[in-house]
Amino acid sequence: MAVHAGVINELELCTGPAMLAVRDLIAKVASTNATVLLMGESGVGKEVVARAIHRASPRADRALLKVNCAALPGELLESELFGHERGAFTGAYRDKPGKFELAQRGTILLDEIGEVPLRLQAKLLHVLQDGEFARVGGERVLQTDVRVLAATNRDLVREIETGRFREDLYYRLNVIAILVPPLRERREEIPALLDALLAAANAQYERTVEIPATIRRQLLAHSWPGNIRELQNVVKRLVVLGGVAPLDDLLAGAPAPAPAPPRAAPAAAELVGLNQIARRAARDAERLAIADMLERTHWNRAKAARMLGISYKALLYKIVDCGLVTKPAPVPAPAESPA
Repeated sequence: MAVHAGVINELELCTGPAMLAVRDLIAKVASTNATVLLMGESGVGKEVVARAIHRASPRADRALLKVNCAALPGELLESELFGHERGAFTGAYRDKPGKFELAQRGTILLDEIGEVPLRLQAKLLHVLQDGEFARVGGERVLQTDVRVLAATNRDLVREIETGRFREDLYYRLNVIAILVPPLRERREEIPALLDALLAAANAQYERTVEIPATIRRQLLAHSWPGNIRELQNVVKRLVVLGGVAPLDDLLAGAPAPAPAPPRAAPAAAELVGLNQIARRAARDAERLAIADMLERTHWNRAKAARMLGISYKALLYKIVDCGLVTKPAPVPAPAESPA
């Protein structure tokens, strides 16, 4: 849930049977160093549970650092987690510690763990097994004492079956599993959450809005596919709009667009030509080939360029053009020494 600490304590409002079981499990695991896998739909409050575990743990006086594993491509995610040495890759102008160093003797939350590339999953497994790692581009082995919490809205068992997630990493993460139920299965908690979120939104926007009884009844009956995050956004929207708005506007954030009229068959000039289709297919194939080679060479761009049979500068251009990374500041090409 996106409510900031100190505004409301969501867990105190979660008094239904399902969430009382979650709270009981939090109390049992918090005092240990056990790795915890938090599962549930987007917006149910997995981060709130992670913060509750950390606050109740012996590591509470240390940092809790969150890493969104879905927000960064593989190379940048590896650097974010483990740090990098100067010159490890284009744009690495200085040494940088990663989250596993910065969270020493604290807790790290790996959000969206199901999005981690397979190559990086192997390195995470090594950290969980042995408590050690090396920075990207470095040889020195670093020791780490960090408690790992992982969160996902994916079915990791299904991901294992399709080859997108390592089974051994799954079992390392799944020492303790906590399933946070969706809001539609916790309807008895919605009235208290509504009141608390309304008070927080009124304080944030300096308003004194009340929720009309008719809208409150409609909100209580809503299925909340976006869970508590959606509920929070709807309450904020209601406060900003002064407490008066059609329910569809509140739930969608804007009036639904009118359906488009049936489209006539395209004229000949609108048809996509075969040459354009071929260009798109070639571009997609090129992107996949480059991404695969970068993964195989651990993002050693000079080595990848040689194996692909193109120049180093051409590879940098294609990496940016294909959207594999954000375009870095221009730097001189490295010497073509054996990798």
